[in-house]
Amino acid sequence: MFSGIVAAVGRIIESTPRGDDAATARLAIDAGTLGLDDVSPGDSIACGGVCLTVVEKRDRVFCVDVSPETLSCTVGLSASGPVNLEKALRLADRLGGHLVSGHVDGVGEVVRFDPVGDNRLLEIRAPAALAKYIARKGSITVDGVSLTVNAVDGARFSVNLIPHTLEVTTLGGLRPGSRVNLEIDLIARYVERMLNPDVPEEC
Repeated sequence: MFSGIVAAVGRIIESTPRGDDAATARLAIDAGTLGLDDVSPGDSIACGGVCLTVVEKRDRVFCVDVSPETLSCTVGLSASGPVNLEKALRLADRLGGHLVSGHVDGVGEVVRFDPVGDNRLLEIRAPAALAKYIARKGSITVDGVSLTVNAVDGARFSVNLIPHTLEVTTLGGLRPGSRVNLEIDLIARYVERMLNPDVPEEC
């Protein structure tokens, strides 16, 4: 589990095919300012909002394997470039954002990225199937960043990005047309399941 509070911006520096399946990739990621002293193979790190398992670590670089399924339903992991990083939560950690699983629900498209004073108004068009889970004043994760939804209009929603967020995450580099990883609030999934059960009760 994660909190959606980005700890550092790293950079994907290499992507190589794995084994006989050219669709599976091993990524080498420069961790930037993310501390790796307490990271070991088998640990989880959210990369651009995607929970990935560390398979190798060397100096300031860690490696992860990305499956064809993950590559097919996310963005930002198939080429070199900056990526938001967050290590998995420990039980004693402060939860500054909201509970995030690192399982991307869909890919959205940036519609607006307008300055509002020192802030930015970010409007995203979500996949239609996710729209019902996005609520005003609710939480959503965009490329691994925990954000509060300001407004919802059909499949579109908007959030406000403060200067700090623009400075310490990759979101400052977004533009209309950019594609982003979205994860809806965990609570919304469970509420829908409870309201729409499809498993018959046992006698």
